[in-house]
Amino acid sequence: MNVPVWLPALLGFMTAVGSVSIDMYLPAFPTIARELGNIRGGAQMTLAAFFIGLAIGQLIFGPLADRLGRKAPLLAGMTLYTIATVGCALSTGLFSFSVFRFLAALGGASSIVVPRAVVRDLATGQTAARMMAQLMLVMGLAPILAPALGGFIVQGAGWRSIFWFQAAYGICNLLLVGFFLPDTLPPDRRVRLGFVSVLQRYMQVGRDRSFLPAALTVAFASATLFAYLGGSPQVFEAGFHVSPLIYGCIFGLNGFALIVGSQLNGRIVMARYGLDRTLTSAVTVMLGATVYLAAMSLAGFGGLAGTLAGLFVVLGCLGFIFPNGTVAVMARHHANAGVASALTGTFQFGIGAISGMLVGELSDTTPRAMALIMLVAAGCVTLCNHLRPRGVPGT
Repeated sequence: MNVPVWLPALLGFMTAVGSVSIDMYLPAFPTIARELGNIRGGAQMTLAAFFIGLAIGQLIFGPLADRLGRKAPLLAGMTLYTIATVGCALSTGLFSFSVFRFLAALGGASSIVVPRAVVRDLATGQTAARMMAQLMLVMGLAPILAPALGGFIVQGAGWRSIFWFQAAYGICNLLLVGFFLPDTLPPDRRVRLGFVSVLQRYMQVGRDRSFLPAALTVAFASATLFAYLGGSPQVFEAGFHVSPLIYGCIFGLNGFALIVGSQLNGRIVMARYGLDRTLTSAVTVMLGATVYLAAMSLAGFGGLAGTLAGLFVVLGCLGFIFPNGTVAVMARHHANAGVASALTGTFQFGIGAISGMLVGELSDTTPRAMALIMLVAAGCVTLCNHLRPRGVPGT
């Protein structure tokens, strides 16, 4: 199938639902916690609820995408996301807010699992890595723009306006999917299986010796990112005393590192180094950067500038790890693309929820808890990548 030049942009815009939903409200953490119930780690718990919703939602939408095609599950998921996000805007307590965040994530999971399956429908190997890089270029604008926009909205219109904006974003996605997204899984390739058969497919994918190390490489890389997401509002706003708007700009700077990494990745993989070598190099550099962050925070030196420098390197490495790791996961599972994508996403956000909750419980306004959890996650990434079989088909 010929890939329209605009399709990666459309897929990136849809996949960015997760980033928009998370990154925009990070600057509002202190305000939300204060207004909805000022308990320790309360804001981080709402973030964990979102991660859990994404983890469970992908288990649901993965098989649905293989059974019903790519388009219908997206429409259903984005409808749930939009309605639940309106519920977030109207919430009056931390419990109801967390429930609506969970439901929004449950629906929004469709926008993560389905685009990855679409890429697998259309491309493999180096071509898929390049397409993922193009997708991440669009998706990567969210971590740059969303936090600054969220900080601006919090200061000017209050935190609830963030969720009205996100609901409008959900409506835009519904319209784009409905009118422009082609269904890349024709009816003759759809898998019509019952519940038990779906479980067997999950087990079949999970038992594949190439799947689990690659999927956990991506998942623990996400745990590194989610430790940063959960810890950075407290570190920068309470520890370094920056305003929500400035925090949003700092977050955007690190989001820019993710974009730069993903775009350099497409060129490096296609040029000479190959997927395996590029992925391993990025994992090694990220481990070194988290060692630096942990040592700096424990010793109490470096301050704001030193913390930013270490985080910039980590986020840049993730720009290499995510697309290459995703291609490594999906390469051998053409017939089970939706299931493989869903299972990977469940690992990502399940482990990410644990990472975010730990940061919320252990944070003391210094970078220590965030840096140490990032270091542990990066060590797990290194181990899983070492165990991953080499030689991705098509590279």
